[in-house]
Amino acid sequence: MIINYPNGRKFVSNTTPSSEKQTKKISYSNRGMTFEEDLNETNQYYLTHGLAVIHKKPTPVQIVDVHYPKRSAAVIKEAYFKQASTTDYNGVYKGKYLDFEAKETQNSTSFPLKNFHEHQIEHMKNVLNHNGIAFVLLRFSKEDEIYLMRAADLITFWNRMLSGGRKSITKEEIKSLCISIPIGFQPRIDYLKAVDQLIEESL
Repeated sequence: MIINYPNGRKFVSNTTPSSEKQTKKISYSNRGMTFEEDLNETNQYYLTHGLAVIHKKPTPVQIVDVHYPKRSAAVIKEAYFKQASTTDYNGVYKGKYLDFEAKETQNSTSFPLKNFHEHQIEHMKNVLNHNGIAFVLLRFSKEDEIYLMRAADLITFWNRMLSGGRKSITKEEIKSLCISIPIGFQPRIDYLKAVDQLIEESL
């Protein structure tokens, strides 16, 4: 099956021999899970313990070529990952609607705004207009530091860029405005404690 990403590149299935896969798996486990996997594990912990219901939204796929070798079976031959129109995660916590995006960077001194898209900013504006709680989780990969930034602050930095200002958010600005989230064990990224602060601010 051929799957194409939004930029036109084709998804290539990994055909690495099983012995090499095993080696890669060991190497991968040594350097830890990805940001998305950590968040998904955290959300599963929240769900299992009855704390919140938060899920990652599936990436929309446009199917363009389907074969029917049998009447009862369809085989997708070609599909495209479409550009998501909203953010990555949403759910419910303490009766509040949560909507957020998770981004990371290899930079150590700033967070590039190119990591975000106009439709995501507009979506977060709409969530705020309906009294929902919107934010972004920012991860500095090299330092393994994670911060929660309120959507309102992100929108301010976005507007600064549109007005001709810098195209990134400095680390100093992030440290002064955002809520630091420590890395734990269970759950890995306990961001609900930071969300509690946002809820208090909204009262």
